[in-house]
Amino acid sequence: MWKIWWETYGGRTLGVAAGMLCGLIYLIVGFWDMLFCALLVAIGFAVGKHRDERRGPLVHWGRLTEWLSDRWPGGRS
Repeated sequence: MWKIWWETYGGRTLGVAAGMLCGLIYLIVGFWDMLFCALLVAIGFAVGKHRDERRGPLVHWGRLTEWLSDRWPGGRS
């Protein structure tokens, strides 16, 4: 049962745990940092869900470099 659960929700769980761990440092400081912690948890959940659904890479580096080279031509000759 745990193996099936881990295969289905493992990425989301790790994402939320990583966000909570990073955000825990900020919780000690104050209210606005607590809101930042919530943002970290949401980002961790989104990245984990993306991994669980096996949608491919989060950042498509080929398209990004192509877009950047179109925006700023003349970088490399």
